[in-house]
Formats: sequence, C-alpha cells, structure tokens
Amino acid sequence: MTLDRIYQAAHVLKPSVRRTEIIPYPGIKSDCDLYLKAENLQLTGSFKLRGAYFKISTLSDEEKKKGVIACSAGNHAQGVALAAKDMGISATIFVPSVSPLSKIEATRRLGAEVIIVDGFYDDAYTAAIEYQKESGQVFIHPFNDKDVIAGQGTLALEILESMPDVEAIVVPVGGGGLISGIAYATKMLNPACKVYGVQAMGAASMQNSLENEGVCSLESVQTFADGIAVKSPGEITFDLCKQYVDEIVTVTDDEIATAILKLMEQEKLVAEGAGAVAVAAILFDKLPLCGKKVCAIVSGGNVDVNILSRIIDRGLRTTGRLSELTVEMIDKPGQLQEVSAIIANLGANVIKVIHNPSGENTAINGCYLHLSMETKNREHFQTIKETMLSKGYRIIGQGTI
Repeated sequence: MTLDRIYQAAHVLKPSVRRTEIIPYPGIKSDCDLYLKAENLQLTGSFKLRGAYFKISTLSDEEKKKGVIACSAGNHAQGVALAAKDMGISATIFVPSVSPLSKIEATRRLGAEVIIVDGFYDDAYTAAIEYQKESGQVFIHPFNDKDVIAGQGTLALEILESMPDVEAIVVPVGGGGLISGIAYATKMLNPACKVYGVQAMGAASMQNSLENEGVCSLESVQTFADGIAVKSPGEITFDLCKQYVDEIVTVTDDEIATAILKLMEQEKLVAEGAGAVAVAAILFDKLPLCGKKVCAIVSGGNVDVNILSRIIDRGLRTTGRLSELTVEMIDKPGQLQEVSAIIANLGANVIKVIHNPSGENTAINGCYLHLSMETKNREHFQTIKETMLSKGYRIIGQGTI
C-alpha cells in the first residue's frame, strides 16, 4: 500500500464517484465536535463503489473481456455492477440469502447476474471462488485487495482536505477494507489523528483477530447490520489494521438501531445498520473522544425497508421512548380515567390499553391494566412509575415495549 496508489485512485474516481458531504452533527453529543462523512449519499448508497470502481479500472483489456465476479451482502455488489456497466463488461455477483431484497434487486437493475447463496457472506465467497475457477472471470474481492483498499482510502483524503485539524476518525468495520484504507492514508498524512473502528457485537471478527494476534474466523455471526456481518477479516486488512488502527470497539444491535433513529430524526439521514455503527459507538460513549474534533463515517444507506419499522421501534425502546406498565387495581368505574389522567398530566401519551380480570389468589373484583405509552426517555418513565406508586397503585410489570 502506498499513498501514490490512493492518490491515483482519487484521480480515477473523480469523474465517476460522488465527493460526499461532511455534515456537522452537534445534536448527538455535547462533549465532542462531531461531523459525519455521509457516504450513505454516495452513488449506489455506499462507499463500496470507490474500491470496486478503482479495482475494475486497473484490469487489462483481456481481463475485462472475461468479465468480473464478486461476492457481497449487497453494497459491494452494487459497486461492482455499476462499475462493470460503466466500463461495458459483464458481472456475476454471488449474494448471501440474508441480504435485503432491495439490495439484490438494485444489483440486478444495474445489469449484473445475481446468484443467491444460502447463508452469510462467507458462504457466498466460497461459492464465488468455486465458480470463478470454472468461468475464468476476474474476482473482485470486497475488502482483501490492495486496489480495493486504495479506493476506499480516498475517503480519508477527502476528510483530511476538508478537516485538516480532525483529531479522530470513527469507521465501521466488517472485513476491514474501509478502515484499512482510511487508517493507512490518515497515519501517513496526519499521524496524530486517531483512527477507531466499530463492529457489531455479533460479528466482531476483526476485533477478535486483533486480540488473538492472527486472523480468526467466527463460527457464526448474528446482527441485522448485514453489511458488516463477516466471519473472517482478510489477511491484508488484518495486517493494516494491526499496524495503523488505534482501537476497535463493538456495539449492540439495540445501540445500532438507536443510532439509525437519531440520524433519521436529527439529521434526516437514512443509514443502514452497518452505516450507523460509528455513530452508535459515539452515542454510547464507547471511545475516548471528549474534547476532540471527530469525523464519523456513515458508510451506507441501503437499509432494508422491510425491517425499518422494527429498527425504529427498537431504537425507541432502547432510549425509553416506548414504555409499558402493568397495574393491579380494583375493577370499578373511573379507574381507567384516573390512571390516564396521571399519565397525561406528566406529559406521556397512552397508545394502547389492555384490560384483563385478575387471576387466582387475587381479589375477585380486581383487574390488571396493561398500558403502552410514548414517553420522553427512561427518566420520564421512572417519574410516571413513582407517581403511580405514590397514588396507591400496585405495579406488577414494567419496562419498555
């Protein structure tokens, strides 16, 4: 890896790849000066176009005639498909069955042949390699390739040009291609700038490999952030991360969902799970960023709309904005009105009520009232609970929806 190669990639990509905005994000944290690199607004909705496009541009005419083959959870697939379409060559993409249908169809619309493989990214990779041996097409690896990494490294050039005084860059990590390119370029140009990686807790293959001082493969991955659901990082990316990345942390799916919700509400940005992990790490204080000027990469926006409502609900629940109480009381006229008044006076909104008679070993005239509410946060919910108790109501169940 050399800086010259990354600058060459930037030159090649300039007419074909969007230079995405760097957006101030003051609303999420008060203890750091945060900016977002909005690669979710990139062509194809992801940074992956950069590495794929540059790699394919380096192929010889003979290699281009054979066509290209790739494996991807969806974003690299679209990058390869668009690059192949622009350069007039054929593309075959192996996609794991867990990939969102929207990503699969977007890849097909760009003219690529899509082959779906049961399982995760690593299963698609195995199938693609076997097919490549028979077809003779050129394999475009999504992360373990120096030209792909150089293409992703162009992001760092844009950040450092726009933010020369940036003190930390926070990057999503799956197989490691993005953070490898960013970390290398950043440390060559501004060694004092920290580069932090973030993985989903259920797919922490790079973190696990660094802790064990060698590339390790996870037995399974479990996260809705399909873009970073990788069982094993690459040898090249592992070496670069070991040398140039300062720290890698993990976030839970609940924390990722909360970050997606925050980005939608506060910045009107749609991020997929993989694209929101850097923001999640900052939001939940996973990194030493107090007082620093920070740039977080929102790496993609190709969220599966079929689960978007569930992601939003999970984010609301995690922040205490959807809450529930089960109250035991005497079944008599006016009780529901009194309970509703308490909640309304405290500024919450009841969205669902379930009234059930009491069970065995309870008062014959007793009942259970299950309330689902919109609340401001966990502290607000706690105030409602304490007020209910002070009014003599017995709470037998509580929590978030």
